[in-house]
Amino acid sequence: QVQLVESGGGLVQAGGSLRLSCAASGIIFSLTTMGWYRQAPGKQRELVAHITGAGSTNYADSVKGRFTISRNNAKKTVYLQMNSLKPEDTAVYYCRATMQSNYWGQGTQVTVSS
Repeated sequence: QVQLVESGGGLVQAGGSLRLSCAASGIIFSLTTMGWYRQAPGKQRELVAHITGAGSTNYADSVKGRFTISRNNAKKTVYLQMNSLKPEDTAVYYCRATMQSNYWGQGTQVTVSS
C-alpha cells in the first residue's frame, strides 16, 4: 500500500522560508520520480518541481532560484526547500509519486502573508 505523508507547511511572512517533507512507504523509492505540486483556491493544480530517482530536477519558472527539491533515498523522503516566499506561493502543496500510476499525498497548507 502506497502512502505519502507531507509535513512542514504553515504560515510565514513574505520573504521567509519553509521546508516541506514527504515521507513515502510502499514503493521502491530510489527508482521513483517524486514531485511537488500545488493548488491555490480557484486554480488548477500545477507542477512546482520534480526529481528523478537519479537526482535530475525540473522546476516551474515561477519558483526557479527560490525553491530547491531534494531527496534522501535512505529515508524515503523528498523535500522542498522554499525561500524568498511570496504571497502568490500560497497554496496546498501535494507530494506525488510517479510510477505506473500516480500516487498523491493528502497535502499541506502553505500560507504566505504580505
